[in-house]
Amino acid sequence: MHDDFHAQTDAIKNDAVDLIYANSFDAAMLIRDKGFLPLVKAKGKSDEAIIAVNAENLVEDVAHLEAGTKIAYTDDPDVKMMGMIMLEPADLDASNIESIVTSTNILVAKKLLQGDADVGIFLAEAFDDLSKMIKMQLRVLVKSEITDIHHSFMIGPKLLDKREEIQKVLLEMNSCEKGKGVLSSLGFDGWETVEVDEMEFMIDLVDALST
Repeated sequence: MHDDFHAQTDAIKNDAVDLIYANSFDAAMLIRDKGFLPLVKAKGKSDEAIIAVNAENLVEDVAHLEAGTKIAYTDDPDVKMMGMIMLEPADLDASNIESIVTSTNILVAKKLLQGDADVGIFLAEAFDDLSKMIKMQLRVLVKSEITDIHHSFMIGPKLLDKREEIQKVLLEMNSCEKGKGVLSSLGFDGWETVEVDEMEFMIDLVDALST
């Protein structure tokens, strides 16, 4: 386990990773530079972002946000990218906001609740997992609906000869009680296969959205 996305990226660059549950940004490097291949993705899951504010904030629309807005987010590049796209109606970008980078979505919420940030960018799934009490004190302005961006479980060059075997084990996890328990703890119903072509499409989409 790595403490943050930067540490994980460094580990990938140093060939210290053989199996990884990777975001779409790392997927590009993993496939095109490091020879990884996709195994599976969480069934019915996609990476979406939410823009939220403190419930007492009077702003009702992203377009009403102004330059100088303090925006809290984690160092997850997927979520930051989607969040910044959703802030474009307010003509906000990296040059005219005050960025507050945290290590977790819970800390993003804390920044909003304490008044240290005006806006928070959350992974939608992580926002949904916040306690009911915290969510009652926050208000969602907008949620992304891209659907084609997702994390993927991937396998490195050293283990490629075991790709089909490992993929089969993952796909059959929901057929036994122990496997179901692991999936439940992850918040997944099961895994589904990801093809290389699908990954390449996602990588190209992320590249297009990032420019």
